[in-house]
Amino acid sequence: MKTARLSLVAIFASAIILVSLSPSAVAQAKDWKQINIPKLPAFHPQEPKRIELPNGMVIFLQEDHELPLMDGTMRIRGGDRSEPANKTGMLDIYGDVWRTGGTKTQTGDQLDDYLEARAAKVETEDTADSTIISFSCLKGDFDDVFKAFNDVLRNPEFRADKIDIAKKQMDDGISRRNDDPSDIATRLEPKLAYGADNPYARNAEYATVAAVTRQDLVDWHKAHVHPNNIILGIVGDFDSAALEAKLRALYGSWQKGPAVTAPDITFHSAKPGYYLAKKTDVNQSTVAMLGVGIRRDNPDFYAVEVFNEAFGGGFSSRLFKDIRTLKGLAYGVGGGIGTSFDHPGMLRISTATKSESTIETISAIYEEIDKLKTDPISDSEIKLAKDSILNSFVFNYDTPEKVLREHMAYEFYGYPSDFLERFRTGIENVTKEDVARIVPMYLHKDQLAVLVVGNPEGFAKPLSTLGPVTDEDLTIPPMPDEEQSDSGPAASNPQGKALMAKVAEELGGVAKLKSIKSLGENLTLTQKSPQGGDTQMTMRTILLFPDHMHVAMQGPMGNVTYVVTPSGAFVAMQGQQHEIPGPQATEMLKQVKRNLIYLGQHADDPAFTFAVSGTEKIGDAEAAILDVSGPDISVQLYVDPQSGRVLREKYQGMGRTGPSMQETDLSNWKTSDGITIPRLHTNKQDGEVTSTSEVQSLELNPAVDPKMFEKPAAEAGAAH
Repeated sequence: MKTARLSLVAIFASAIILVSLSPSAVAQAKDWKQINIPKLPAFHPQEPKRIELPNGMVIFLQEDHELPLMDGTMRIRGGDRSEPANKTGMLDIYGDVWRTGGTKTQTGDQLDDYLEARAAKVETEDTADSTIISFSCLKGDFDDVFKAFNDVLRNPEFRADKIDIAKKQMDDGISRRNDDPSDIATRLEPKLAYGADNPYARNAEYATVAAVTRQDLVDWHKAHVHPNNIILGIVGDFDSAALEAKLRALYGSWQKGPAVTAPDITFHSAKPGYYLAKKTDVNQSTVAMLGVGIRRDNPDFYAVEVFNEAFGGGFSSRLFKDIRTLKGLAYGVGGGIGTSFDHPGMLRISTATKSESTIETISAIYEEIDKLKTDPISDSEIKLAKDSILNSFVFNYDTPEKVLREHMAYEFYGYPSDFLERFRTGIENVTKEDVARIVPMYLHKDQLAVLVVGNPEGFAKPLSTLGPVTDEDLTIPPMPDEEQSDSGPAASNPQGKALMAKVAEELGGVAKLKSIKSLGENLTLTQKSPQGGDTQMTMRTILLFPDHMHVAMQGPMGNVTYVVTPSGAFVAMQGQQHEIPGPQATEMLKQVKRNLIYLGQHADDPAFTFAVSGTEKIGDAEAAILDVSGPDISVQLYVDPQSGRVLREKYQGMGRTGPSMQETDLSNWKTSDGITIPRLHTNKQDGEVTSTSEVQSLELNPAVDPKMFEKPAAEAGAAH
């Protein structure tokens, strides 16, 4: 955008001329308000060249000879708002594995090496309405890099190992999605603004991620990657005529495919009221008032933009000056009537405040909304808002790449090509009357759904003093492997029962095992790092069967205590406490029930099933695979049938990157106080050793103070 750059230079030059005037000339202006500020120069950005091939593919070429670089983006119609609801997350996996899975001729890792040698990039991603593949390279490497780009575009392989990695990363994100209150709010806001069943409000779950197959990705690619669904934009140091000829030769014979159409989506906000997402380990509340906004092709778009800036758009906005500056209730507050290209934006007014001022802050925002009726946005506020928008406008489009991006968006959504140029005029023409007119049309206090993420115990008044409250369920649905089937667990078989009896006998006998109500162990834990180097810690664990765990750990970060019970779980360190998220707490409780002593206690329990399902060679032993199932527990034991010792355990658990199949080798068996157990546990994930734990000493039925499983009263309010 060469013209825009010259405009900026002209503005700065005017400023320099002003300050270089003689003292007598400057003295004529006794107040800064008297300075005559010239109008902004005309805005005429450098236009990209638009090319449409006979097969419907649209290409934009934007020359920029400042540096010997070339960048390109291809946008393909169809995104995650169109994926099946029962496979939510499919396009996230697709957008990842499209690139990491490589092509039919080279793996993603080989492609990494190829591009790295050229300091180039080829990347893929997904959005709500499209998928994107892009490249970046030096001008001299364009032919090589664009060949790789086109190979990924036309011949992706979606290799299974990369799909597995992408799924594990998504599972890890699901397991941690309740850790941060802002993440919780971001997840729940579309549900309340657009409706719980709206595609924009869907969230991936363990089950929907697990349901995605490689064939799903292949089928999506075949259905969507056709020239008539594609917009390609390239910016950089090239000759447009020569590049156009090259692209026509490459893509001109590509046959059209089925046209992708946008799904028919209905938008309906949740009923007005208050929605509470309880998070007890925080001392502040995240608040969002939500509803449906407008599209950008709405004639009121420009008036809405000016209103948003004046009411909640920055440091000079009404919300900021009242809620933050005058009342000191929040560090930041803002929002307005959202706008989007092809669907209504989200009406959102949000802030964060300390727990005790939650109700006061909500009421203060309501007061500002009510004040719009008696004290509408003034002429001075309108002018300040318009100046703020227009003075920052040029910086949003100050490079050819940014201008190209905008033109691609207008093409994608069917907007006029001069929409960018119209924006400035549209803002300048907004009047006080326009803003006053649109407020009662789109902003209704009594129609908003108000989301609060926080700890209600810290509120100065109950949220219900404002109106009816609906609790938001933050429970993360379990992984498919954890769900009990309607038919229940598989039945025991005689071989399984006999083998489990032998395991229990080797451990010390069922009677002896049942006498153990608690177990204390002193351990050395060694964590293995993928980057190399081990971290060693000492631990004291107390297990109170069947469902209490207390772990005191000493390591590089100091003393850390974990407490897990059915009623709650927390970790304490450095004088602070944090709730342990549900999935991790559930996993830790399962560790108690996977303990061999606990399993041996139930060797004759009809609620448990024991079935031999095969054999596997482990060392010199032909181990029998014993499937064990019981209430809230499922594990495979690999048993030496000669001795009855368990050589390995396998179970679904939480690994480094999320839920995965975990494997633990058991060795160094020793007897103490009539109990024989393995002292060394070698933990693996995907065949790689992640940690080892070695029992240095153990104590059967140690005295257990019930208070050790309670959250200390002094720290109950400490959270971050």
